[in-house]
Order: sequence, then C-alpha cells, then structure tokens
Amino acid sequence: MFSSTVAGAIEQIDDALDVLAGVDLTALSADDLIRLAGRCETLARRQAVLGGDIAVQVSRREISALGGAPHKVLADWLRITPTEARRRATLAEPLSPRTSLTGQPLPPRQPATAAAWRAGDLDVEHVRVIARFLAELPCAVGPAQREWAETVLAGHGRELRPDQLARLAQKLALILNPDGTFTDTDRAARRGFSWGPQQANGMSHGRLCATPALRAEIDALFAKFAAPGRCNPADQTPLIEGDPTQARIDADTRTHAQRQHDALSAVMRSLLGNPKLGQHNGLPVTVIVSASIQDLHDAAGVGITAAGTCLPIPDLIRMASHSYHYLSLFDKANGRALWLGRTKRIANADQRIVMHERDRGCTFPGCTVPGYGCQAHHATLDWAAGGHTDIDDLAFGCGPHNRLVAEDGWKTRKLSNGTTEWIPPPRLPLKGGVNTYHHPERLLPDTDSGAA
Repeated sequence: MFSSTVAGAIEQIDDALDVLAGVDLTALSADDLIRLAGRCETLARRQAVLGGDIAVQVSRREISALGGAPHKVLADWLRITPTEARRRATLAEPLSPRTSLTGQPLPPRQPATAAAWRAGDLDVEHVRVIARFLAELPCAVGPAQREWAETVLAGHGRELRPDQLARLAQKLALILNPDGTFTDTDRAARRGFSWGPQQANGMSHGRLCATPALRAEIDALFAKFAAPGRCNPADQTPLIEGDPTQARIDADTRTHAQRQHDALSAVMRSLLGNPKLGQHNGLPVTVIVSASIQDLHDAAGVGITAAGTCLPIPDLIRMASHSYHYLSLFDKANGRALWLGRTKRIANADQRIVMHERDRGCTFPGCTVPGYGCQAHHATLDWAAGGHTDIDDLAFGCGPHNRLVAEDGWKTRKLSNGTTEWIPPPRLPLKGGVNTYHHPERLLPDTDSGAA
C-alpha cells in the first residue's frame, strides 16, 4: 500500500473536486467561467502527467511482479483498453527521467516537451503532435537539429492549439528536409498493415503502408488477376486461368478497386490449405469457422472465425464450396478422439477445433487474442503434475498468459458450465474470473428463459 503522504494527497484532491462540483456555475460571470476552465484544464493536464508517469513505471516492471503483461494489467485495473494503456506509456516514456546502465540519472529524451508538459502547459494532443513530428523526421536529420526543433515546438505549444502546432510542425519539417529525401531505413520504419474494427455490415477497412518492393509485387499480381473478366464473383465460374473472352470482359461492370479486391481474395483463397504453408498451432493454415447446424440450414446468421471475425452464413457457404476450411459444427458426436487421458501431452487437431468453437480465444479475463494465436492449456491440472489431455480439461490460452500459470502465480480451474476461471496470485490486487470478450452474449439476459 502506498504511503500515508500519498493517500492524504489523493484525499485532498478528492475533497477539492467535491467542492468544485458543488459550485453554482450559473452564478459565475463569463470572465470567471473562462478563467475557471483554464485552471481546471491545467489541473487535468497535470493529472495526465501523473497518469503517464505511472503507466511508464508499470511498463518497466517485470511480468512476474505484475501478474501479467504491464499494459493489460493496467487496462483491466483502470477499465481502459489495452491500446490506450500502451499508448499512455509510449507517450510518456520520452518525457520521463531515465537512468544509465550504471545508475546515473539522465534527463528525458524530449526535455523541452517534458518541462512544458509537467507544468500543465501542454495537452496530450500537443505531445502527440511533437512525438509524431520527431518520429517522421528522416535519419539524415542530426541530433542537434532534432533538439532544436523539439525546443521550438514545445515553446510554441504553450501558446498554440494542437491543430495550430501541427501546421507549424509541417513547416518545420520542410525546413529540416527541404528535398523530401528519405532513405531505405526511413521507408522501412513506416511499413505496416492493420485492420480497422469490423463494421455493423460486416465490412472492414484496412490501412496499408507498403514498401516499394511490396507495391511492385502486388502490382504484378493485379496485372493478371485484377484484369477485366477475371476473378469475377458475379460469373457462375469465375475465370482464374486462361484469357477471358470478350463477352466476359464486356459483362464485367466492376470498378477498378472492386477488381483488385476480388483479385486479392482469389490469390488468398488459392494459398489457404496449401501443404507448403505448413501448420499453425497444430492445424493447417486455413480458415476455421464455428457455426450452428440451424444457421447453416436456414442460410442465415453468422459464423465466427478463429480470428474473431463475424462471417455471414451465405458467405461461409460460398467459401466452403471451393476452398479448404475447417467448419466446426456441433450436432452429434463424430466419434473422433477428444479424450486422450495421459497418452498425449499435446492436444490433437480435433480438440483444437472444439476449443475454437467453445473458447474462440484466450480464456484469460479481458484477453483479446483470438483462437489463431492461442495454445492449448491444461486448465484443470498441468500435465507435469499429472493432468490429462482431455477436452474437458483443456482451454485456450495465449502464450504470455499461459506462461503466467505457476506455483506462486495464476491458477486456472474449470467451472461446471465448461468455462475456465483464472485465479490471480494472492499477493496482487488483480481481478480474476472468466473471459467474456469472445462471448459477449454471456453478459446479456437469457431471452430463451424469458428473463427480462
């Protein structure tokens, strides 16, 4: 527990906020309101500084001391997203004091920004503008120029809004790199691909920043497979090989972007299930989908992939007609071995398929890792301690959370409803329980039983 001094300071802040919350704002003049808003904003910024410092210190602690990955432990405790917890630590890291390998104190990597931030003169958005500016500078810009630019932006940030500061940063970038010269290292640092959240209609937006080499490779594929008349899902038999007839070309009403989408889908489909890709967590590299017999029969509803993607049943049926996918259907027992006792330590493919449907992802509370990224965990009793590799005793766990299970660490057990409960180490004030992230429907009332 923290010291009485810290506890007393927090109580004083709480008391002061209670006083401010009781102020009759309607009785204040416009001038007083504006001044109060300014003081409150400064206080909020200084609290953000403390929150950032805490996030940095948590991120520097060992996983064994925290009982989990730092950003996930902080996210669960504060009820924020793991992304936000990681973002806070990343943002505050260059603004925090450091120590050398010999224990000597070192200043923050961005000293001017750190000073203005700790004074309450900069908002989080100001700090992000400066951090983004420094990250996007090419390697050719030396340390002295970077330090000068950081000092300039931090100084002007005390007087400008974040959007105004961003415009100044753009001008400053042109001064430091007037020719727009970037090296291979600069380009490589910016490469990446990420999905946005799946939308209500099932569609997803992605963001790709491709290297010149990847662009050239994709262009070569599109030149063939995105040509008019090829890979058209509107055709009864979409053309993959051979040259399209003029009739196919004339009937192709897709836009250029739509043809490229369909070409990418065709190329990916041809790769999935290919033995040359090997295996991932005991299964071929393919699409694994969980669905009910009833939904398939009705051609309605959605299936859930092992990545957590919602896949409409009509799309699933079309995919299953021409590809190699595992479809996990639970109706009648198929007779394959799901109870192995102690004959095998490693879960077999059939057991993994069942876990994809039952768990859908890591069973650790709040963990977002889908089934594709999980290992089979002996939830009832570890194999080394005499546990059995039976489907009723197994559960999905991602690598980091699986490794948290230890004699003095996290424990797991199976509940009567088949879910897996995680029990935190008694020395840490962490929240245990079951993971509902992959099964949000469990938090809703049971409509079948008539519950309101």
